[in-house]
Amino acid sequence: MTKIRIAIQKSGRLNEESLQILKNCGVSIDNGKDQLKASARNFPMEVFYLRNGDIPQYLRDGVVDIAIIGENVLIEKGGDIDVAEKLGFSRCRVSLAIPKAMAYNSVKDFQGKRIATSYPNTVSEYLKAKGVEADLHIINGSVEIAPNIGLADAICDIVSSGSTLFKNNLKEVEVMLKSEAVLAVSKKITAERRAILAKLHFRIKSVLQARQSKYVLLNAPNERLDDILGLLPGMRSPTVLPLAEKGWSSVHTVINKDKFWEVIDELKQAGAEGILVCPIEKMVL
Repeated sequence: MTKIRIAIQKSGRLNEESLQILKNCGVSIDNGKDQLKASARNFPMEVFYLRNGDIPQYLRDGVVDIAIIGENVLIEKGGDIDVAEKLGFSRCRVSLAIPKAMAYNSVKDFQGKRIATSYPNTVSEYLKAKGVEADLHIINGSVEIAPNIGLADAICDIVSSGSTLFKNNLKEVEVMLKSEAVLAVSKKITAERRAILAKLHFRIKSVLQARQSKYVLLNAPNERLDDILGLLPGMRSPTVLPLAEKGWSSVHTVINKDKFWEVIDELKQAGAEGILVCPIEKMVL
């Protein structure tokens, strides 16, 4: 039986969140400790556990068909690889940072400076666009120590919370790009495996849509029902059911979590009562 081959990061946060979204898509993976390859029990899929930086080449060569990978890695090493979906987790920034004591005015301050980084292509393109020339020191691993030992004047690295920079007496001064996990697709994927990808992609979109939404139930006095319905941005139209108590209706709808509190406040002012909010596990559109 044909199976789609997916690459995910071998360890770390991206590994955990990648496995979680597959689990939420109903894909059960039989993987033991330190396995580099595993199969799904209930979906035609093989999982390859790889170093993040190696994944773009595996996609390019067609060794794997798809991958869950940081967008920042694709920009650095796989700009020719297609992205099917942004996944909304493992968000970070690729930034330039300097010692806290160093003054900073603009990106022009990097002219002629030594920058330690694992992202030479990203830094080069960014500085070139700004008309700045710098001396890049390529380091595979922790770059934060480079200014402290005199190897570089500044660094370029991924930043999430900024705690690592703080611990190394550095400050973030330029955000070059923002990144999140993405579903990347090899240009060499076969038609048969692309059909399997379509099924997986549908499930992923259902999971992502659910994460962005809340299911809301509320009680509304019938005389205020039109006003309340006018506030609800449902998928098509809210469900309205009569309550046992005369003059009242129950309204069911879905609200985007980004607008959630704003809509709830408006609903209360319009006369809605007994508002119940529930998480959504999957949302099939």
